[in-house]
Amino acid sequence: MAQRAVQLTPLAQESRAAIPTAEAAHHLSRAKQTLWLWACKESGPIRPVRVHGRLAWKVADLRNLLGIEVAA
Repeated sequence: MAQRAVQLTPLAQESRAAIPTAEAAHHLSRAKQTLWLWACKESGPIRPVRVHGRLAWKVADLRNLLGIEVAA
């Protein structure tokens, strides 16, 4: 199975409200499995939203966790 390349937008410039697990994991320098574990055990520093059975991670939560400020 071929791996799909993840096209990343810097979090400071991200316009979406939430991003998929693969992108969130890359921004956090964690494996996707770590984020899945956080979601399953509800034990991580941030929690995902579930959209039609898939996990999405709020960009605002990621920015907050990483200390990224957005210019208005």
